[in-house]
Amino acid sequence: MRKLSEIMVRSGLQTYREIIHVALFSIVSSLVLFPVLLFLPVPLALLLLVLLYVPLAAGTLYACHRIQQGEKGSVRTMLRGTLAHYGSSLIFGLVCALFVLILVSSWWYYGSRSGMMSLALAVFQTYFVALFFISQTYTLSLVIQEQLGIFSAMGRSVKLFVARPMYTIGACFQMLCFAVLLGVTVVGFACLYMGMIGFFANLVTANVLRKDEEATPSGSGAGDSTTVSGDFHLAGRES
Repeated sequence: MRKLSEIMVRSGLQTYREIIHVALFSIVSSLVLFPVLLFLPVPLALLLLVLLYVPLAAGTLYACHRIQQGEKGSVRTMLRGTLAHYGSSLIFGLVCALFVLILVSSWWYYGSRSGMMSLALAVFQTYFVALFFISQTYTLSLVIQEQLGIFSAMGRSVKLFVARPMYTIGACFQMLCFAVLLGVTVVGFACLYMGMIGFFANLVTANVLRKDEEATPSGSGAGDSTTVSGDFHLAGRES
């Protein structure tokens, strides 16, 4: 299993080499994201993000994975992946939206009350929601790479998080840093973020899966060959 710093370097190299694809995938996603956030009320914006943006994120992961496998990628590939994994990504988006609502409602309810107990409960709910999102770092990538159902992928992601907690937290922190740094410029976020995360998340997941497979050498299957061959293909391109 490679260190997270090595994965970041490999992801950066791939982003540089595939900068046109990175920009195209990011711009297409941002065409949904920015109008929704800027012009719609919060409840409707949250609904449309679940219906459109999360599936587009899955499509980006699909297109980036195809590129990492040595195939040609395009916006058409991205949209094909969006349609192919729409059901799984929609369910995942609904679950994520539910946890966001839990967090907001907790602070709305407990934040309006005085006392340390109310504050402690709100902080605990925040910790609980944050832990959920960190534990789901690998979910959509598992759906793409391992062809798992969404609930199986969510369960597998939790197991990978438990097995590699610091690696997973570090990967989430890097994604958050990308979002903050690119978000400062706005244009950088719109033109780069989703494509960068597509390559980074796939590499992070493939890396932890490779370690998981090494720990259970008796396991084999189509998902195994997809993940490992993608890693070797990228290594070949770097050499």
